[in-house]
Amino acid sequence: MTKTTEQYTELDKLRHSCAHVLAQAVKRLYPKAHLGFGPPVEGGFYYDIEFPEPVTDEDLARIEAEMEKIVKANYRFEKKQLTAAEARQIFKEKDEPFKVETVESLDGKEDLSIVVDGDFTDLCKYPHAHSTGLIKAFKLTSIAGAYWKGIETNPVLQRIYGTAFPSKKELDEFIRLREEAKKRDHRKIGKELDFFSIQEDGGPGLIFYHPKGALLRHLIEQFMKEEHLKRGYQFVIGPQILKSDVWTRSGHYAYYKENMFVFQTQDKKEYAIKPMNCPGHMLIYKTKVRSYRDLPLRFFEMGNVCRNEKSGVLHGLLRVRNFTQDDAHIFSTPEAIEKEIASVVDFIFFVLDKFGFKEREIEISTRPKDSIGTDEDWARATAALEGALKSKKVDYKISEGEGAFYGPKIDVKIKDALNRAWQCSTIQCDFALPERFELEYTGADGKKHRPVMIHRAILGSVERFMGTLLEHYAGALPFWLSPVQVSLIPVADSHEDYAKTIQEQLEKEGLRCEIRNASDTLGARIRAAQNEKIPAMLILGDKEAQAGKISVRDRVSGDKGQMSLVDFIQQVKQGG
Repeated sequence: MTKTTEQYTELDKLRHSCAHVLAQAVKRLYPKAHLGFGPPVEGGFYYDIEFPEPVTDEDLARIEAEMEKIVKANYRFEKKQLTAAEARQIFKEKDEPFKVETVESLDGKEDLSIVVDGDFTDLCKYPHAHSTGLIKAFKLTSIAGAYWKGIETNPVLQRIYGTAFPSKKELDEFIRLREEAKKRDHRKIGKELDFFSIQEDGGPGLIFYHPKGALLRHLIEQFMKEEHLKRGYQFVIGPQILKSDVWTRSGHYAYYKENMFVFQTQDKKEYAIKPMNCPGHMLIYKTKVRSYRDLPLRFFEMGNVCRNEKSGVLHGLLRVRNFTQDDAHIFSTPEAIEKEIASVVDFIFFVLDKFGFKEREIEISTRPKDSIGTDEDWARATAALEGALKSKKVDYKISEGEGAFYGPKIDVKIKDALNRAWQCSTIQCDFALPERFELEYTGADGKKHRPVMIHRAILGSVERFMGTLLEHYAGALPFWLSPVQVSLIPVADSHEDYAKTIQEQLEKEGLRCEIRNASDTLGARIRAAQNEKIPAMLILGDKEAQAGKISVRDRVSGDKGQMSLVDFIQQVKQGG
């Protein structure tokens, strides 16, 4: 979402100014290039440009060198107000069709402003730094394709990404973290550890889980299911497809159809593959007469959903077309919703702590322009979300207009080892859909009342959460989540029987282990286990077999010497 002028920080102003310098350098080097726009974004900025011939990463150094000249010249950024007619004439003369189109789209309804620095003029209403000389440290980072205005029928421009900081020290730290992020890329790690693949024959955005990846997913889901049962949730499973009438009733057809897979059956009835689980859960609710004594009613499903995401936004496990949500819907009396939301907040924090995400950011997203429901219900829902967070003394920010179409929401962004924020848990308070589906319960007064529905997911998407985990831990997962926890390495063939004895005892204790036979050298097998991020390696030779002990090598701390198997099991269970 584009920031307003009031929301621009000093760093935003610096990066926005650097985007202008980028465009200025491009026009010097490629006079026939046509400029789109270049806003600051999370972590930097970009500028969309139509080049006469495509540029590549190799061209970025040349553009950076020209930018350095502009920075050194210390041009002042000067903003000038003008009419739409004046702006149109300026950019028509400069052969900037995208700027002209933008001016004409405003239809003269508002005055415009241009920003001038040195020999460059750009259409812009947002704030800048005082001069180009204040841009002390910057770097162009990558190039991608982008449709003009994000519309697929529009021309494809090249989007040049970059970043800028007040000091070289900050830029150097950014570059260091960026290189570390490349090493932690879950797609790279997933391939190296043989967890999953995305295959062209299968289709984009579709994940094939290999044995170790499928086991990791099972471990995550098993933990989540057990924790839900402890908290009074009931498991349900809805069908993968529903008639389009259901999606029309819920509002998804009107607000979300472009992201849905819609099809006709042989009898010409229209269905859609579910992108959400909520309509199915409401239909289950309606199968019985409900009393206030039955509420809160907590339905939970590891719900497999499909969304018709654009191919350009697909990204490994983080953005896919088929994924699983740890989805729950809580049906509550209006009086109890704040308490229920507070208990969900506790549940979320417990789970995130367990997986090692101690740092997080909390946002409340309010009513968007396109929405359903009454003003009164939106106000009540928003107040319940805020009240729950305040009762837990949780700090939060307000994100105006970013709620779901049926209700406001709490979003939890987790911070990883590189301090990057990832969207994770969500809690949505919904008065509208229970009204649309005519959900009821009998109150203590004997009359019919409408329940409130709380939508919530803790991991969000299991796929996305797995990708985040792999990047957070750089593939070196905690002991309890590692598909293989212990690698047994017999020194020679003659020690394999002892290894099998150890394996049996470990498996009786519920530990996941493997034996690496002596088909390769001892050193090679240790390195292979280390590269596969296996937490513990047990070296088994003559000394260990004769003493009835094991030699332990830890993934992090290396050799830990000999110990009894009982002591080893006790250690890993306490620390795992």
